[in-house]
Amino acid sequence: MEGNTQAPIELVEYGDYQCPHCGRAYPIIKNIQAALGDQLKFVFRNFPLAEIHPNATRAAIATEAAAAQGKFWPMHDYLFEHQQRLDDESLLRYASHLRLDAAKFRDDMESDALAQKVEDDFESGVRSGVNGTPSFFVNGQKYNGDWAEEPFLAYLKTHSK
Repeated sequence: MEGNTQAPIELVEYGDYQCPHCGRAYPIIKNIQAALGDQLKFVFRNFPLAEIHPNATRAAIATEAAAAQGKFWPMHDYLFEHQQRLDDESLLRYASHLRLDAAKFRDDMESDALAQKVEDDFESGVRSGVNGTPSFFVNGQKYNGDWAEEPFLAYLKTHSK
């Protein structure tokens, strides 16, 4: 979760770090976060489409391994900013860049608990009707509209709790 926990607008994204559409959505979401400030709570849930994106699951686990060291969001951002290289070697380099404890990160990358966290996110998405990425929910309701910045921001501004 990023932002104000009491915000009147909750935006949940189910995403895949290797998905080109999610990569295009990433700067849009950053701009929306900046525009809405304390009015927005943003939640990212892992939805790796492993059959078409072979590095997506490992990338999702990497964010959870970073989260174990208090750096989920820096890793999340770094992965989207370096989306073209998500192999294990690159993930280890990114962890080093973010000054994570390398041994702990490597151990956590093999953690059954973190793999299960990613799987739990995926299953919650399936139960919620997610069938592709990115998928967005605004205050619990699936958003099927345009996620280009201006129409998405306008929609969010009119759908606070």
